[in-house]
Amino acid sequence: MKLITKSLTLFLAAALTDAAATPPDIIFIRADDQGYGDASIYNPESKIPTPGIDRIAREGIRFTDAHSGSAVCTPTRYGLITGRYSWRSRLQSGVLTTGGNKKPTLISKDLLTVPKLLKQHGYQTALIGKWHLGYSYDFPEGSGGLTTLTTKKPYGTFKASAAPVGSKIIGGPVEFGFDEFHGFHHAREMHSWSTNDTVTENIPLDQVIARSTRESIGFIEHQSKSGKPFFLYLALGSPHTPIVPSDKWVGKSGINTYADFVMETDDVTVQILNALDRLGIADNTLIFFTADNGCSPAAEIPELKAKGHDPGYSLRGHKADAWDGGHRVPYVARWPKVITPGRVSAEVICHTNLMATCAEILSVKLPDNAGVDSFSILPVLRGEKDGEPSHPFIIHHSVSGRFAIRKGDWKFLACKGSGGWSKGDDGKPSQLYNMAKDRKETNNLVDAQPEITAELTKLLESAVADGRTTPGAKLKNDVEVVIWKDAKGKKDRKSKMK
Repeated sequence: MKLITKSLTLFLAAALTDAAATPPDIIFIRADDQGYGDASIYNPESKIPTPGIDRIAREGIRFTDAHSGSAVCTPTRYGLITGRYSWRSRLQSGVLTTGGNKKPTLISKDLLTVPKLLKQHGYQTALIGKWHLGYSYDFPEGSGGLTTLTTKKPYGTFKASAAPVGSKIIGGPVEFGFDEFHGFHHAREMHSWSTNDTVTENIPLDQVIARSTRESIGFIEHQSKSGKPFFLYLALGSPHTPIVPSDKWVGKSGINTYADFVMETDDVTVQILNALDRLGIADNTLIFFTADNGCSPAAEIPELKAKGHDPGYSLRGHKADAWDGGHRVPYVARWPKVITPGRVSAEVICHTNLMATCAEILSVKLPDNAGVDSFSILPVLRGEKDGEPSHPFIIHHSVSGRFAIRKGDWKFLACKGSGGWSKGDDGKPSQLYNMAKDRKETNNLVDAQPEITAELTKLLESAVADGRTTPGAKLKNDVEVVIWKDAKGKKDRKSKMK
């Protein structure tokens, strides 16, 4: 038995050494507005089959307490790409709007991004799908700028903006570390399909998923022959509105069009996994699947529940909220060369971890001002836990800019109610929940646990004041960051909890 154990240890050590010597290809797939309970591997009562997500989980690792950095699109994407919470930027609430508004991209030009880091170490990088971090258009002369196109389907009529073909993109993904960009700015401009820095066509809304899939597989096929490692960020625009499943998928779920759209979204992952198998590169490919935040009310949540499907799987709230339904998301990863199949982790993690994880995979040290809220989960992927959590704590942010902080089992919200779109509160100015005993966030212990309340309040205030949550020199946020806000989102000067 000792000989077998020793042999297995040597084998695993050799595999890890080889993985370090040969950097993995990295694919990060992110759905848009897909609920924690929409993935059937997370929800035993799910009515929506998700074989792609389930396969990654079975053949890799599933995180049960993973979170996006915010409960809405733009700030979560910022955190993923920069390893920095978005509330440190100028965006203190909401999301960015049209790409035609001439406002600068949210990311500062001097900030290190994940694709920039990987490019420095020989990776070819691509973003396919949704950017939503700001850019503007230089329209062709005489084109008239953005127009509105209408899509009529048997299940509804949908409108979205379209930039004229030939419009140049200013401040887009290729200026922030991506060698290639094939996609669109955000949901209200999905018609405007762009290649690198130019709008190349106006695409039908219900063909965006198929186009994103083809571009992704084409990129993977090309890079598999190049001999260079690659990073593919596949940022799907689905199942976010407009909820427009293609004809092939309409009615497949037997529930509603949102459920059909989730099935079509998952099929992208199925096709990507099949392509990796066909090309023989699955073994040293690290592939993630997750979502940018919780399920949106646009999914017709009451209708889903009436048919036996809970997209939040009993979590309180939904997209936009500081309650967990707003930001706890499915998060699975597979890397056959490194990750033992079928593992489940209850670690509390955040999307901002990608920067530090990539750095540790490459055995490089990040500059002091980079990835300031990023913690590596590579030891978790490898199964090398030493008892300490990879993230000492994480911070949540709602659509209205309300804060919450999670450390271990405890979660503190610096607001009353959801901080987002969900209604209901107990009248208290803040909330404290033990998530291990009360995942539905129904028993507010803020008065019963004053010491924990004070500890988490101080930790949150320090994280804001220090400009970072990782070890290092204090840094400045881009603007003043207000934790305690009044009903209008302004600084609350009356709060006793400041």
